[in-house]
Amino acid sequence: MGEIITVFVQVGQAFTVKGRAGSATMLLFSGYAEGEYFRGRILPGAVDCQKADEDGFMLSARYILDGEDKNGNNCKIFIENNGVADKNGEIHTKPLIYTDSDCLKWLETTPLEGYISEEKGILVIHICAKENV
Repeated sequence: MGEIITVFVQVGQAFTVKGRAGSATMLLFSGYAEGEYFRGRILPGAVDCQKADEDGFMLSARYILDGEDKNGNNCKIFIENNGVADKNGEIHTKPLIYTDSDCLKWLETTPLEGYISEEKGILVIHICAKENV
């Protein structure tokens, strides 16, 4: 099935604390989503919590998208996207989705995976259906 939703992120304010054992950053962000199944915008309040310590780098982003499903119906999608960086610095994620769209309810039970890239200074979150499930 491949990529389901692509989210384009504009990072806003960042708040960081550095401790002895590691650091934590909370990034507020905005943006929009595109894809065959859904198009919409990120609602205010989106946050990405990042933690770095001796075990590596982890992130946990939570946000709600407001837009239209593939049938043109207004709907919302909640995304919780947890991720880790591999030894090459590439970030792999495991998204969890809730939606009030009848035609997108399958996203709540489909195994998903994702990754993050950067295009012209914009972070891009790729959410895909797992292959061979």
